[in-house]
Amino acid sequence: MKTITKALLGLLLTTGFVFAAGDAFYRGLTAVEQGNYQEALRQFSIAIKENPNDAEAYYNRGFAYDNLHEYAKAIADYSQAIKISPDYVNAYYNRGVVYDKLRDYAKAIADYSQAIKLNSNHVKAYNNRGNAYSNQGEYAEAIADFNQAIKINSNYADAYNNRGSVYSKLGDYSKAIADYNQAIRIDSNYAKAYYNRANAYIYQSEYAKAIADYNQAIKINPNYANAYNNRGSAYGALGEYAEAIADFNQAIKNNLNDADAYNNRAFAYKLLNNLKHATKDARKACELGNCATLQYLEQENLIRD
Repeated sequence: MKTITKALLGLLLTTGFVFAAGDAFYRGLTAVEQGNYQEALRQFSIAIKENPNDAEAYYNRGFAYDNLHEYAKAIADYSQAIKISPDYVNAYYNRGVVYDKLRDYAKAIADYSQAIKLNSNHVKAYNNRGNAYSNQGEYAEAIADFNQAIKINSNYADAYNNRGSVYSKLGDYSKAIADYNQAIRIDSNYAKAYYNRANAYIYQSEYAKAIADYNQAIKINPNYANAYNNRGSAYGALGEYAEAIADFNQAIKNNLNDADAYNNRAFAYKLLNNLKHATKDARKACELGNCATLQYLEQENLIRD
């Protein structure tokens, strides 16, 4: 089975190595490295035509399809790679990732399980299977997988963050915060861990701590719309409505279809007795799928045009 490392591929590129006509597979790898997935598809297809039993060519073409969001074709190619090479760990793992993207968590779990069966130290497979279990509401199984991922790699920030998210879902915010703390200790630029810890602080009514964490998440990722929205909610809980509206404005600027930000800004305007703006935002939020404030305004006869 062919193998080529990124280091070797980089050497071939920098030295101007010219591939022979029969080297479509390696041309495909070069195209992947350059992010040219359409060209990668073309080259791997040539490689497959030349050798229909080339499991790696199917695998890499599947990877290219995956990056082009052509998930059905990606699954078909990963499946063919597995058919040719039944012990192809990465093909099971990558197919599981695609099923995850399609929210077919049962199939994702089956593929991650097979990857783990073939490689009991596949830390990413444990982590991803944990996420899939969490998405199915199977929290005990999810925690067990994150525990195993951490056992294999005690510096795996994602596993701590993801286990923290499960503890948050279970309402165990102290354990959640402890896990987010550990994720941040490992990776001080982990915006999502700061964001998740802030959300846990919100549930504990520790709004000042939440705002500090949202600040950090936004510093790392200035386009983090959800962080702006949730920081706005924290400001609102503290009665700081002008600051809340400024954050909702930024959330909307970053995501014009953010129903929650429109809904929250509407309620902030209501609290400032600006009912015309509240009505306008509430209607927009409802158009986007969040009708909570609009229903409240209607029930309280506060609609103003």
